Amino acid sequence: MNPISISFQGFSSGVFELKLQEFLNKKGLTGNQCECKTFFRICLKHYQANVSPDPPCTYGGAVTPVLGSNSFQVPESFPDSSFTNPIHFPFGFTWPGTFSLIIEALHTDSNDDLSTENQERLISRMTTQRHLTVGEEWSQDLQVGGRTELKYSYRFVCDEHYYGEGCSVFCRPRDDTFGHFTCGERGEIICNSGWKGQYCTESICLPGCDEDHGFCDKPGECKCRVGFSGKYCDDCIRYPGCLHGTCQQPWQCNCQEGWGGLFCNRDLNYCTHHKPCQNGATCTNTGQGSYTCSCRPGFTGDSCEIEVNECSGSPCRNGGSCTDLENTYSCTCPPGFYGRNCELSASTCADGPCFNGGHCGDNSEGGYFCQCPAGYNGFNCEKKIDHCSSNPCSNGAQCLDLVDSYLCQCPEGFTGAHCEDNINECANYPCQNGGTCQDGLNDYTCTCSPGYTGKNCTSAVNKCVHNPCHNGATCHERDGRYVCACIPGYGGRNCQFLLPENPQGADKSYSYDEDDGVFPWTAVCAGIILVLLVLIGGAVLVVYIRLKLQQRSQQINSPSEIETMNNLTNNCSRDKDLSVSVIGSTQVKNINKKVDFQSDATGGEKNGFKSRYSLREGFLHVTAAVKLMLKVIFRMSWFSTEVNTVTAGKDVGPYWLGLSKFVSQERARWTRCTSCRDGFTSLHYDGLYF
Repeated sequence: MNPISISFQGFSSGVFELKLQEFLNKKGLTGNQCECKTFFRICLKHYQANVSPDPPCTYGGAVTPVLGSNSFQVPESFPDSSFTNPIHFPFGFTWPGTFSLIIEALHTDSNDDLSTENQERLISRMTTQRHLTVGEEWSQDLQVGGRTELKYSYRFVCDEHYYGEGCSVFCRPRDDTFGHFTCGERGEIICNSGWKGQYCTESICLPGCDEDHGFCDKPGECKCRVGFSGKYCDDCIRYPGCLHGTCQQPWQCNCQEGWGGLFCNRDLNYCTHHKPCQNGATCTNTGQGSYTCSCRPGFTGDSCEIEVNECSGSPCRNGGSCTDLENTYSCTCPPGFYGRNCELSASTCADGPCFNGGHCGDNSEGGYFCQCPAGYNGFNCEKKIDHCSSNPCSNGAQCLDLVDSYLCQCPEGFTGAHCEDNINECANYPCQNGGTCQDGLNDYTCTCSPGYTGKNCTSAVNKCVHNPCHNGATCHERDGRYVCACIPGYGGRNCQFLLPENPQGADKSYSYDEDDGVFPWTAVCAGIILVLLVLIGGAVLVVYIRLKLQQRSQQINSPSEIETMNNLTNNCSRDKDLSVSVIGSTQVKNINKKVDFQSDATGGEKNGFKSRYSLREGFLHVTAAVKLMLKVIFRMSWFSTEVNTVTAGKDVGPYWLGLSKFVSQERARWTRCTSCRDGFTSLHYDGLYF
């Protein structure tokens, strides 16, 4: 007999248990009248409205060995342990609460052949779908078919350490570093005695132990943190040597009333230690060993020990009896009189008993009543209402009681119906020169910006106080700023720069104003660039004129107009004849006479002329002008860096000497021709001729 075959999924959190109890096949129906060998195929799957017997068995399946013949009761176990009843279907996920169950009874000819595919072996098939809650109680079921009956029971129970309706709550009791707890019926964590927290990892200290100042490593302990002591760690440790003081925090020494000094060891007042004033009086120390008592109303004496008898002056009239009370008295009036002092007689409205304009009315039961005007009360309107008794005015304002209201006279700096609003003195911006205003009580404070002082920041600070000028310069204050008068050889805002060497005879000091404007380099550079543009334009114009003259010279064929010399030592030319050119010496034929100029030079014209001024030379001239412009701009950039603190219109002194020297050097590179014949001129710059 083969052991039971069960298929299931995943790690178990619960088990579906099916207990087969009894199978009846009274007629032995399999198509034959022989004894059957009955075994079962069980398929457990998810809930289906129309149960399909076909796989897959989503919750698990099982095939039993042969359990009996036609009718039999299913035992709980077999001797060879090949089958156990109930059959277990373990779950690795939350129990959904519903299922579908298919149980097929099949016949086999051999105990070793338990295949279920051959439908001819099918004796009966029973299907059901149910709702099932988790629990230990078995659910009974009886399936009755046309041929057979099957009695069975089932349940779903959680595995160990799993709880809840779907066995989805995991809880394993433990008592170690990671927790000290057991598990409840629903899987909830129940902390062991002396532990708390989500996983019962926090020990519960001694009851009463201060949570902030004490702690514990084990249940029932109370260890104090630094600065605290006592059984419950609720006593702070005072400053060492503190005698008559207390502490709210560790190492404090807050003196008790009447004591002072660093260690609260000095007796400051007699009142605190001896309490001489009686009957609630206020004691004031007036010196060492002396005091003064401020008695409450109704008491007198040095220590307010004597009660004043308010009836001693016989305040009750018309035979009224006086009763002394604390700080007051009461009159018991005889019949026919009333009032605080029994000064009023009982009367009717005809007697005009209502005071202060009150309206009198007769009562139906006898007597009268008074309707008091605004601001008065009392039976006869004899009492004026004090609207200031509740102290409605704030901030020390004086309250004036009016007829039916009150008026608060506010002190300076406050406003509002009850003088509750502080007037913002900064609203008018009193702080000048960038100062910041801070409002106060009937006052304001200005935080001045650097360079100013005074209540409203109106006074400028003397800027020469901190000696800003260097190298022996003299500081002068001028309109809230300073000016440095430098000694010869120094310059800059604070005379911090050593100037280039002065030319002979240049012995002059310079002064720099810290608030002068920046040197107008835009205007200077614009002027220089304009001059350079004019120079470049002039150079281009010269090139253009000479090209035009070259074209004209090529049109002249008369030999009488041509004159050459055999010793041309320079490039000078007459103004009246600008067509004379220097040509390669190997191709020149010169007879030193007024004859036709002939040349076999490549590119020349027969009996014509080739101008010495070509496009290449014109380009070189323009390039030289641009080169000069770039040098001047570079020099001006250096000059801007050196004297960027010097203002326009000032004598910049030796700084201009550097630029002047540079200009002189550049002018030296422009030379006039000195060996030209009369009437000829030439301008030379860096190897080029104009």
